[in-house]
Amino acid sequence: MEKSQYRRVLLKLSGEALMGESKYGIEPETLAYVADEVKDAVDLGVETALVVGGGNIFRGMAASSKGMDRASADYIGMLATVMNSLALQGALEKIGIPTRVLSAISIHQVSEPYIRRRAIRHLEKGRVVIFAAGTGNPYFTTDTAAVLRAAEIHADVLLKATKVDGVYDMDPVGNAQAQFIRSIDYMSVLERRLHVMDSTAVSLAMENGLEMVVFNLKVPGNTRKVICGDNSIGTRISEQ
Repeated sequence: MEKSQYRRVLLKLSGEALMGESKYGIEPETLAYVADEVKDAVDLGVETALVVGGGNIFRGMAASSKGMDRASADYIGMLATVMNSLALQGALEKIGIPTRVLSAISIHQVSEPYIRRRAIRHLEKGRVVIFAAGTGNPYFTTDTAAVLRAAEIHADVLLKATKVDGVYDMDPVGNAQAQFIRSIDYMSVLERRLHVMDSTAVSLAMENGLEMVVFNLKVPGNTRKVICGDNSIGTRISEQ
């Protein structure tokens, strides 16, 4: 029987992970697939938290580059993450997984406010906790929010779900020469400017000794394999 290597994990999803083959928005089939991957973690008895981006609906930095005020653009992006979080909640509860959405900005009609101790209590009761609205502050990415929340809830690992197999020394899309990196330390990620997460997120993970695994969400069962300690899946980032 498979056994988890972790007690508590935080899974970071990009908003684009919910688009499927569409150019924007949320594809129901993809949403259901992601929910099944999360269920794999829950079925292993792992306390599971999620952070999802909003890039499938709105991307703050892109809007800022076209003249919109950066803070306003980021707040719109936070609202996009709330929409994605509610969609994920619906998909998870449809397959019998109890969830709670905790938002860093107050929207009490659809979510609970983010309170650290409340989040931990939900996890201990076996609920999947979805952290919405990033950190609640502009100028911070959802990657940074994911590391922050993982540190706050004392997660054993942060799992970053992507559309590629892990970390490469250059963008693997269109570059046949890109070399896959099986494991790497935080400082090397920063020094080599590898596009895993933004530097603030990586630095925060380094300061807190938070292990991260970057893996391909598009391969069914990968989430379960990573949680069970299969080192052949993804890239591990830690203080080696």
